[in-house]
Amino acid sequence: MADAIMPTALAAPIAGAGSPPTPGAWKTAFEAALPYHDFLARHANPDQRSRWDGFHSRVSLTPPQTALLGRFVRKMPVLVLAGAWCGDCVNQCPIFAHFAAAAPSIDLRFLDRDARPDIAAHLKVCGGQRVPVAAFFSEDFEPVLFYGDRTLSAYRAAASAQLGDSCASGAAPPPADQIAAVTSDWLEQFERVHLILRLSARLRQLHGD
Repeated sequence: MADAIMPTALAAPIAGAGSPPTPGAWKTAFEAALPYHDFLARHANPDQRSRWDGFHSRVSLTPPQTALLGRFVRKMPVLVLAGAWCGDCVNQCPIFAHFAAAAPSIDLRFLDRDARPDIAAHLKVCGGQRVPVAAFFSEDFEPVLFYGDRTLSAYRAAASAQLGDSCASGAAPPPADQIAAVTSDWLEQFERVHLILRLSARLRQLHGD
């Protein structure tokens, strides 16, 4: 039997985490979040970690995708609300780790869904606390985009298979073509945010090209 994971202790509320949170509150939440491997080390039990590692090994970027990410130059903090137990996270979050490895300008952090309810409350999808949800920011932590919990390709596959769960177990990994489609879906969002940041007159004035 896998080792049990102790419940996450709740931290004191973040100042400015109102409606909406201030850039300072988002920055505080981001700084409290963890890099990919540290997040798994803290929150995943051995069985969960095996699933994440297994999916990570199945993700591969095409040469054009790698080249695209390598051209990202504007710093992009990305805060991912996630759960190590969540099948949708298993089948998507490792994709982000591949993106960050190919684009050093992406600063990727993961926040356990239950660790910061004051922040998680602002990352709901359709009124529910679904995961994963990626929050994209400018380098001064102005929000740019919130995106989750499944991409269009994943929802099409779920609808086709008549899946009823909003968050699958992750026990049955998706086929390679679906992984490629979801990877492409997510890359479009990362590229879109990068272009927003890259073309922002405000950011270019503050930080240069």
